[in-house]
Amino acid sequence: MTGCPGARCVSPGDALAVWESAIRAKHVNLVELRRVAWRSSAATEYAQVAGDLSDSGLETRFVHGLRLVGVKVRQPVRIDGHAIDGVIGRSLLVQLDGFEFHSSAAARRRDLEADARLALLGYTVLRFDYAQVFFQWEHVVDTILRAIAQRLHLREIR
Repeated sequence: MTGCPGARCVSPGDALAVWESAIRAKHVNLVELRRVAWRSSAATEYAQVAGDLSDSGLETRFVHGLRLVGVKVRQPVRIDGHAIDGVIGRSLLVQLDGFEFHSSAAARRRDLEADARLALLGYTVLRFDYAQVFFQWEHVVDTILRAIAQRLHLREIR
């Protein structure tokens, strides 16, 4: 075997994504995961923050990355009958487009229709895809922080 064994070989966000995917798939029990006497402080920390709210590694990576810059994301949330991947404050909605559920023209139309309905209700909807979250993270963070600076997360929704 070559390389580095275990979670020390990947980024913290990737390690957390693997753990959350295992929890979500019921390969790992969250209570048991938190009871393990981990040999590293990083593993202990991630066992405490790991959960079953993210539907994918994409969502885990997104929420973890924002947590690192001090932005709290609620997930998952249903608004107007539509699943929202992340809500910041009262009114800033973030949708994450992985390939599996967002690759067809019909799925794109569905997303655009939902975004329009949510905008008409007063929400700001930001949509990012897999490549942006994994390879253009600075753009994602900058966009969200600019929206927060404009107080788009604090709009009163009726």
